[in-house]
Amino acid sequence: MIIDFHTHAFPDAVAQKAIPRLEKVGNITAHTAGTVDALLQSMDKAGIEKSVICSIATRPEQFEAILKWSQTVKSPRIIPLPSIHPDDPQCVEHVYRVKEEGFIGIKMHPYYQDYFLADKRLTPFYEALSETGLLLVAHCGFDIGYPPVRCADPAQILKLLTNFPRLKLITTHFGGWKLWDEVEELLIGKEIYMEISFALKYLEKEQVKRMIDNHPTDYLLFGTDSPWEDQSECLQRLNDLALASVLLEKITGKNAEKLL
Repeated sequence: MIIDFHTHAFPDAVAQKAIPRLEKVGNITAHTAGTVDALLQSMDKAGIEKSVICSIATRPEQFEAILKWSQTVKSPRIIPLPSIHPDDPQCVEHVYRVKEEGFIGIKMHPYYQDYFLADKRLTPFYEALSETGLLLVAHCGFDIGYPPVRCADPAQILKLLTNFPRLKLITTHFGGWKLWDEVEELLIGKEIYMEISFALKYLEKEQVKRMIDNHPTDYLLFGTDSPWEDQSECLQRLNDLALASVLLEKITGKNAEKLL
């Protein structure tokens, strides 16, 4: 079973507006229309059984709408993660609401939500996530559409996990987009979950293999960031590394199955 731990999709009407806007901001081309149906078609083409959809609440008041939509698209193949904005006055209560509604975690993005990953003001929020056992999939590293502010760099990740050791954090983009030398120095080798989306095409193959070889094998996850990467191409890049079959199976599915 192949599981993509990092994808994006929107309600159909929202996708028509959001995809062109995001393409322009990031100077990037989407590989699907950004809808759930388009994601499923991409999954079928790539041979992917399940995908995790990572929503992002860019305003506190979007929580309810994203939660409701996530319930409508949830299926055996689609695992949606709702989102909570850090400025939401009910952010702690909403953590428990997400748990009660049967979701496995949430997605957050320090750039789109304008916060620093290890911000002390979020202590009650992170304590609630730790208590509930919900996964926190967080954008890490720089972002293609923003100036390079260090709001989610490896030092922030290390500080967050030191302060909240029970937090089930999934770092995206191989621990930090465009900060992979620092990832190697500070994070590789530690029991920190990393999904590898939007990273392999930017890294030299030797560095990718070195990072994989030196990281705990149970803490690596396949991800694509679809529609911003083609799922089939991402799988091909991973296969081109010629990893041992046992390790490849862990990365593409077995580790994700345990988390899900």
